[in-house]
Amino acid sequence: MTERTTTAAPVADARETFRRVKRHFSPGLAVAGRFTGRGAVEASAEGCRVTLSDGREVLDFGSYAVALLGHRNPAIVEAVRAQLDVMPTSTRSVQNPVAPLAAERLTAYLGGTLGRVYFGCGGADVVEASVKLARMATGRTTVVAVDGAFHGKTLGALALTDNPRFKAGLEPLLQGVVRVRPDDPEAIAKVVREHEVAALVFEPVQAENGVRFLDETVLARWCRDAHEHGALVIADEIQVGLRRCGAPSLALEYGLDVDCVLLGKPLGGGVMPVSAAVGNDRLFAPLLADPMLHTATFSGHPLSTAVIPRALDLIEWHADDGEQVAQAMEQGLAVLRELHPDAVVATRGRGLLWAVDLRTPELAGGVLTGLAQRSVVVSPCLSRPTTIRLLPPIVATEAEVKEAMTLLSDAVAEAALATA
Repeated sequence: MTERTTTAAPVADARETFRRVKRHFSPGLAVAGRFTGRGAVEASAEGCRVTLSDGREVLDFGSYAVALLGHRNPAIVEAVRAQLDVMPTSTRSVQNPVAPLAAERLTAYLGGTLGRVYFGCGGADVVEASVKLARMATGRTTVVAVDGAFHGKTLGALALTDNPRFKAGLEPLLQGVVRVRPDDPEAIAKVVREHEVAALVFEPVQAENGVRFLDETVLARWCRDAHEHGALVIADEIQVGLRRCGAPSLALEYGLDVDCVLLGKPLGGGVMPVSAAVGNDRLFAPLLADPMLHTATFSGHPLSTAVIPRALDLIEWHADDGEQVAQAMEQGLAVLRELHPDAVVATRGRGLLWAVDLRTPELAGGVLTGLAQRSVVVSPCLSRPTTIRLLPPIVATEAEVKEAMTLLSDAVAEAALATA
């Protein structure tokens, strides 16, 4: 397939970028970036495409779930510019109308049953805030997490994350975390007999763990048992909410009795970094009593929260488009399995989040290499070296999905031949 090119930025910019990354960040990051970009760096982006410094265009079906609305969505950029012209930050002493409006829109978007909001800048921010509030609200310390979970890499969130790679040399982390198997309906009932549990934290879909869907009947049982014990329930949908998996919130779509839903990644429209803990009065009781118990300088940042109402509108506007993209992805991956039965072990997913399981880590690495050579960006799974993730934007066209599937098939065929 012919590569699309545009006017290139000077190649020297790429060399200087890699030099700076190596010197100021990490040599490993420089090597990884040089490999993925084939010696080029990002120069600009629009829609599903990222233009590199050598003029090549990359099809973005990755971005770790941020670019749901594509890059530089015009309506989002307009919202940022409008707020930038008025008041991009806040004094923090005088109330600003932007974040409260975003909170009102967000709680209504989730159905109105969860009326309180805390805004962060990234996913780990709201994981930390919600667990802290749960401990304060209940007066208990034990938090239940799930095997295979990923909730972030800050010290508190990392205690809930299951991957030992990120914990090496850091223990002891946050104390009082108990982990349960995702397939055990009685897991919470067992834990609460031995511990005073403050909160159960789960992802309806463990995206970093290879797009593993937790059984909704098991989750319903867990929620019921947690609440009977007086514990709070937190659904981490930072990566899978906001119609990434078809629904504004999977937990609420399943009818689960949750006290909080965590959102992030595409919440800022693919332009601004912002996250949110959307919860009920019981969880937020400590902040209702003393709003200074948990604060952050950039919580509710006007420039970030200004895009939230527009992002929610656009996500709903494109909801039907997302369903079409989902169908095209499902069909394309079914063909992929048929074409490469010896290489592709399984595919699974929902909506705009899909996983491809390869037979070996070596084969998966070869597919990632092949996709980089074909100018396609996907997301590897941090906890599953045999799995790659595909996260198409909700604005992707049928032609772009077909292009991604064709290039993926070519990459699998090449990697399978190389590792035979």
